[in-house]
Amino acid sequence: MKRLILILMVLASPVWAVEPDEMLDDPALEARAREISKGLRCLVCRNENIDDSNADLARDLRIEVRERLLAGDSNEETMSFLVDRYGEYVLLKPTASGSNKVLYLAGPVMMVIAALGGVLYLRRRSRIPARGEEALSVDEAKRLDEIMKG
Repeated sequence: MKRLILILMVLASPVWAVEPDEMLDDPALEARAREISKGLRCLVCRNENIDDSNADLARDLRIEVRERLLAGDSNEETMSFLVDRYGEYVLLKPTASGSNKVLYLAGPVMMVIAALGGVLYLRRRSRIPARGEEALSVDEAKRLDEIMKG
């Protein structure tokens, strides 16, 4: 039974989302198209590249990539066209420039701030005497002696 379920799961999942009617006749151009599309995010599936996605929008993006390559665009021109059209979100690995630098640096900066805050808190806490450590007054000491002798 487990084998049957495994076989059905393998058969149900597509091996390649790129359909035969999308493929280019020129193997070199097709290889370039595959290379480009592996770096592009499916806008429907989120963390899946358009090469592996079955979404209609991913198919449209794959066709757009191939049309740009047939028109003579370089890989960089094709990528910049798609980024201009859909924004940097279309890239699976966004560039570390401009406003993205803030996002890339925010995590480490927050970690350093938290570590410094923790160190300062611990240093300040170690300097404050605990409430139970205060010395007894003379009257309190006499009263304690009376109670202990009791």
